[in-house]
Amino acid sequence: MSAIMRRTALALAGGLAMPRLGGTGLHAQGTWNPTRTITLVVGFPPGGRTDLAARMIRPGMQAALGAQVDVDNRGGEGGNTGIEAVMSAKPDGHTLLVTNMAPMALNPHTMEGMTLDPREMVPVGLVVQSSLILCAHPLLNLRDVASLRTWVASQAGRPITYGSTGTGSLSHLAMELLREQLGAPPMTHIPYRGSSAAMQDLIAGRFKLMFDSASIVAPALRAQQIRGLLATGRTRCPALPDIATAEQQGLANFTFGAWIGLFAPRGTSPEAVARLNAALNTALGDAPLRERANGRGDEPGGGTAEAMGRIVTEDYDRWGAVIRANNIRVES
Repeated sequence: MSAIMRRTALALAGGLAMPRLGGTGLHAQGTWNPTRTITLVVGFPPGGRTDLAARMIRPGMQAALGAQVDVDNRGGEGGNTGIEAVMSAKPDGHTLLVTNMAPMALNPHTMEGMTLDPREMVPVGLVVQSSLILCAHPLLNLRDVASLRTWVASQAGRPITYGSTGTGSLSHLAMELLREQLGAPPMTHIPYRGSSAAMQDLIAGRFKLMFDSASIVAPALRAQQIRGLLATGRTRCPALPDIATAEQQGLANFTFGAWIGLFAPRGTSPEAVARLNAALNTALGDAPLRERANGRGDEPGGGTAEAMGRIVTEDYDRWGAVIRANNIRVES
């Protein structure tokens, strides 16, 4: 067990309430200034979506803060290694975490024995978000939720297979939530280790359905190798405007997305958080950056630190309920 996990376990054993996001009074104005290089710790390997998001904001934050900004990849334990590294850092605003929703809102519910509580982290702001797209193999001839319902009803007694980017991933949980909306038909889950292999097998027809982020599935959709049936965002994805949202197709309580956020260690001053949030918003306000992100299916974030905290809390509670209802567990 890591040092941070041991510390958290002792706190829980002693009956201490764990701190929650947003408890630092983030309305303070940013009078803090960096005095050395700022490190963006990424809890995933280079080249992935989270790493690309960190590198996307690095130049703009560097210019806004007047200090060097570096990216440090600390992949491992489903993103938990990155959280641990930043939790253990001095809370002086110079070590930050760029991470996606999985270690912040999903892992605590799926990883048995995990005592790390990511809600100790101080939110700085939303970096990027993306709708999930429900995709189907073209031979099914499905185009929307209505045709999906009809097809599912026709499959009574036959196996329906779906893929995901991994057990306990948002890709997996979204399909379990959809299954409830469709009357909970029997489905066989085929988990993969990431998006690449799963997408290849969906295109090859080895399973029928899969959710993944718009930025991941957009190339295959444009090449007509797969079909998109619904988007989970509040509005249609700018890169895939022909795909209607779940709400537009009559699915209630099916609005959510895959996000990447910026966080600081517990104890970081409100002044530092305010200044870092302002720098993040400056970086994300760059028009070419926003155009590039929208073009690949991502929606640049921004906004307040408090709003980022609410997103984490809502997803922590929402997906925790889905995970418990379906008894989903992965090894930590």
